[in-house]
Amino acid sequence: MRYISTRGAAPALSFDDVLLTGLARDGGLYLPESWPAFSAAELRALRGRPYAEVAAAVMRPFIAGSVVERDFESMVRQTYARFDHPAVAPLKQLDSDLWLTELFHGPTLAFKDVALQLLGRLFDAVLQRRRRRLTIVGATSGDTGSAALEACRDSTQLDVFILFPKGRTSEVQRRQMTTVAAKNAHAIAVDGTFDDCQDLVKALFADQSFRDKYGLSAVNSINWARIMAQIVYYVTAALALGAPDRPVSFAVPTGNFGNVYAAYGARRLGVPIHRLLVASNRNDILYRFLQRGEMKIGAVEPSLSPSMDIQVSSNVERLLFDLTGGNGVAVAALMTSFRRDGGFALDAQRMAQVAEVFRGFRLDDAGTLRQIAETFRATGETLDPHTAVGVAAARDLAEPGVPTISLACAHPAKFPDAVERATGHRPALPARLADLFERPERAAELPNDLDALRRYVGDHAKGLTPA
Repeated sequence: MRYISTRGAAPALSFDDVLLTGLARDGGLYLPESWPAFSAAELRALRGRPYAEVAAAVMRPFIAGSVVERDFESMVRQTYARFDHPAVAPLKQLDSDLWLTELFHGPTLAFKDVALQLLGRLFDAVLQRRRRRLTIVGATSGDTGSAALEACRDSTQLDVFILFPKGRTSEVQRRQMTTVAAKNAHAIAVDGTFDDCQDLVKALFADQSFRDKYGLSAVNSINWARIMAQIVYYVTAALALGAPDRPVSFAVPTGNFGNVYAAYGARRLGVPIHRLLVASNRNDILYRFLQRGEMKIGAVEPSLSPSMDIQVSSNVERLLFDLTGGNGVAVAALMTSFRRDGGFALDAQRMAQVAEVFRGFRLDDAGTLRQIAETFRATGETLDPHTAVGVAAARDLAEPGVPTISLACAHPAKFPDAVERATGHRPALPARLADLFERPERAAELPNDLDALRRYVGDHAKGLTPA
């Protein structure tokens, strides 16, 4: 399997190189040169199989030719054996045609664990084979950071630096990052928004000499391996509700478009996904894009669902690649316009292609609290604020007769204040995290400044081990 950049000016790479590279050198995101396809018979054969078995089967075409290919099934089994629920991503029924798939049974209680726990193992395996060391630099709006630090902690092959917006995550999210007691793990509070953090990371990657000196790589959803691993839970959920013999829809809370792009990836593999309901909070750039065909940057406003407080949705670039027929020059022009002018617009023909699959939805904080309360009263299920936005989208946009699966993205205890406001009930952390508020915190604080970040990483990273 070879991978190509959405902007068309970077060399095609193998899976191992894409894993270690993260962002393409032309600023684009990597995608498979050709998508594998699963027949209906192959999908039926995966029904009822353990999650790890399905995961290995779904991801195997994407890692073809990798140095980890021989040991991949063992790595996948070991990864998901750490999850608290034997099904890894169990389904719960909320209504006649509405289901939840719980993605918060990993070590840090959020869906990011599903991919990042595997990503950490992949990094270590590839780097050990190549006798190399790399520096991970990533940005988080809340959950990616703790999942990445947990997945890569104590690695002898990696230094990990995670930027998060100061004061714009929940306290649980922050503490899960700042209490990681590992010498190679660095949490950095940036005076700015998630989009500022993301821009700093991209700017650091654009500094080619620094990138080469320290061997920079990424764990954000710009890294293809993240998308690859997230495709799996869409496949398992769809199979459980009758695919490939009947279609399903998914409601996906998302800010950066990575999670819902993984659902689109499952559809590309042959899973009969009818609609993808893109659920946004008050930071509604994706809703506006799906309604009007315009991607226009707005101000990031704090909300009860902070992991979605984003106005630059990086993974839309991967969708643009398909919409332009794989025209990297056209994608690069659109992204240049986005950065230069603050937005771009797509023509009616391209938006008609988008509308075949995607529907947009937005919900403010008052609506989020209302959905948490209504679901708790009706079903006894406690939703975190992100999940509530997705459930509201499903209830508003789902089509009769088509099972709709809404993603439960985080454990409600990660957002106890919002849940308590809505339900009067304060959710408790699992026993293994019961002492989280007693653990000492350790974090750097930096301005929204590239030079400051460059100095900090340079002072604390061990640098690139020669190949």
